[in-house]
This record gives sequence, C-alpha cells and structure tokens, in this order.
Amino acid sequence: MTFSGIPHDAITFYRELELNNSREWWQANKQRYDEVVRGPFEQLAGMLEPVFGEPKVFRPHRDVRFSHDKSPYKRHQGLFVPTMPRAGWYFQVDAEGIRMGGGSYHFDGGQLAGYRASVAEEVHGRRLERVVAELVEAGYELGGEQLATRPRGIAADAPRLDLLRRKALNAMLVLGEPDWMATAELAEYVHDCWDEVRPLVDWLRDCVG
Repeated sequence: MTFSGIPHDAITFYRELELNNSREWWQANKQRYDEVVRGPFEQLAGMLEPVFGEPKVFRPHRDVRFSHDKSPYKRHQGLFVPTMPRAGWYFQVDAEGIRMGGGSYHFDGGQLAGYRASVAEEVHGRRLERVVAELVEAGYELGGEQLATRPRGIAADAPRLDLLRRKALNAMLVLGEPDWMATAELAEYVHDCWDEVRPLVDWLRDCVG
C-alpha cells in the first residue's frame, strides 16, 4: 500500500476523542482509527526503520490502574525509536496537530547523575550547549522536566546552569496541521527532522546512555 501521509482527519479524530473518551465512542470509531491513524503510522514506521532503527507504534489504551484519570484512551498517537533507555526519536499526532523531534523524556537516577556530570564537564558541556543553541535557532522547542531552582550542590554561578536544572532534555518541532502532513512528503520531513536532532540524540547516547 502506497504511503500518502497522515490524513488531516487524524487530528479531527483526536479532537473528537477529547470530548468523547469512552469505550462506546471508540468502538464506533475503531475502523476510522485504523484507517487514519494506526495504518499510516505503521507505514511511516516501516519507511523510517532502515535508517533509524526499529520503531515502536504505541498502543492507544491507557494504563489507568494507578491514575486518577480513568479515561481509557490516549489523547495522542506516538511513534518512538529508542537509542537508549527512555530516549530516542519521536513523532506524534494529537488534537493540536503533529510534532516531531528527539531526546530524552526521563532520566533515571543513574542517567541523571551522568547527565549532570557531563554537562558540568567542559568539553561535553560545551558540545551540548552548541547542539541546543543550534536546535533552538532552527525553531525547536526544548522540553523535559526541570527544577525551579538549581540542583543540590551546584553553585549559583555554575556554567550551563539552565541545562543542569533539567531532569530530561528533548527538542521538538511543533508544527500544527501543515498541508504536507497528508502527503507522501511527510516521511521526508520526519527523516530530515530526525537527522537534525541526531546531534542531541548522539550526545545523550555518548554521555548519558
């Protein structure tokens, strides 16, 4: 089957799901989900795999066992290629549109210690500083949980304090609903984006992973 992008109806699907997050609505729209979300995501994953590695297309069901929010279905569809635990390349569609990029969504205790040590070290720290500055200049938004103050034991005048405060680090292009998302060109845009964030993904693998 020829890949023709992610239909714009995928965004409409998630807008409607936000208002109707129930098993009844989902069952009535299951075929629609398969056609405009799941199917195109699996096609896209297959096109990206030879260059970036084996992708994971996340399942739509939420684990509600330990959550106050008992909504049964996720409000987005994600595609993820791991390069180390809890880090790699990412693509998503939700009610706001599409986003893509890469990095870490969470550091465990050992990774966080390694991350902070590498940021504080001059060579690795300056390398990350350059990578982040270039991505921000190119229009990426930095994400990841961060402390409101500095980490314990870190001086107030420490170099790269803004990076040291982070407990995860990723860079995303938030793109809304571009016309090309529903064309075969989408695969090229994702490919180019993931190549652009490769320096961040590589830094995390080398210095944290």
